[in-house]
Amino acid sequence: MESTMRSIGEMARASGLSPGTLRFYDGAGVFVPAEVDRHTGYRWYADEQLPDARLLARLRRVGMPLAGITRVLTGSPAEARAELDAHLRRLEDGLTDARRELSTVRALLDSREFPVPQTRLTVPAPALAAALDAVRFAAPADAALPAVAGIFLDAEDGVLHLVATDRYRLAVADCPADLDGPPVSALLPTALADAARALLDDAEEAELTLDGGRFTIRAAGRALSGERAEADFPDYRRLLRLEPTHRITLTAAQLRALPEDTDADTPTATLTATPADALPDTPAPDGLLVHVNRDFLLEAAGTAEQLVLELGGPIGPLAIRFPARADTFSLLMPIAR
Repeated sequence: MESTMRSIGEMARASGLSPGTLRFYDGAGVFVPAEVDRHTGYRWYADEQLPDARLLARLRRVGMPLAGITRVLTGSPAEARAELDAHLRRLEDGLTDARRELSTVRALLDSREFPVPQTRLTVPAPALAAALDAVRFAAPADAALPAVAGIFLDAEDGVLHLVATDRYRLAVADCPADLDGPPVSALLPTALADAARALLDDAEEAELTLDGGRFTIRAAGRALSGERAEADFPDYRRLLRLEPTHRITLTAAQLRALPEDTDADTPTATLTATPADALPDTPAPDGLLVHVNRDFLLEAAGTAEQLVLELGGPIGPLAIRFPARADTFSLLMPIAR
């Protein structure tokens, strides 16, 4: 029995997708028409494609990324279910983030009427020094980047998260902290962070106080103060929830031995993930290439003797983890080639 063909307008009305959306998914190779008239360019869809079109419309309504939609439509039933589970986790994490942000907004609104109590953090000085050293490479001092020119401090539940980014790379390090006062998030200007780091070498303990818009750092009998940076920091928590497909373990010597692409505008290292590096039960290609700034990669690695690189695709962020420092984590944006 010959299949009935539908025009793009008919498929749009039947599926809930607009004609423009159908054209977009055709161009992306996600959902292509059964036939395209070579003279007029009109797209024609078979009746058998309608269930997938309706499925695509539902996935689009819940915000599934393009790559995920492709895996659901083209993968095995097990791969499709894994993709749905992964997206559900992303949505739940996003809801957690939204609740946290709304809670912060409520606190800011309350502060207009009632003074905000100061927050005091007591931290081991060596742990704070190590955390500052681990993220400093990603913290620009350039005033042309006011939104990120500093180190973001995010204190909660006995942990102080330190985060820095210049929009090309991101670094996160944690250290234990005793919190006296409400949870706090604030951007510590880079210059003040560098001055604070200089206080820590001879100290056992450090105290950070945020009172309104002012930081005070005390260690080894010395103190310094400065204003917090009044800028919004990127949502770093969302960037940390990556779903890698490949994992590569390198020694420091192997990392330094990566060849440099001298033909590129920037010093570039090419990372090659083979089928042996693919994570189990992960819908992923057999292998992939990722190009990153070689200098940035070496800076992120620091003095680590061994590191683990997690790859999720040629255009996804490269995650850098350290077996010896579970509380430290970095991301590098790839270079398009």
